[in-house]
Amino acid sequence: MSGSLEVRQFLMRYEGESGTASPGALPAQRNGAGGTNDPNRITDDQVRRARLAVASSALDAADCAELLDMLGLLPGADGVAPVQR
Repeated sequence: MSGSLEVRQFLMRYEGESGTASPGALPAQRNGAGGTNDPNRITDDQVRRARLAVASSALDAADCAELLDMLGLLPGADGVAPVQR
């Protein structure tokens, strides 16, 4: 998985834009108690952009699927990705 560094850098760079994370810091855990207006919720656009970043760094389709699954970016049985729950 040679693309994992690029994925981490992409996600760190994206978190840095919101001003909530400093370089090297882990993001705070979401409690899942927020409503649809919760600013900490992952948007559909964020999921789409993360999927594109993973796909561009994956070695092949199997690698891409494995990375997306590990990151919680694949839709579940209810059609919602785990990162959005």
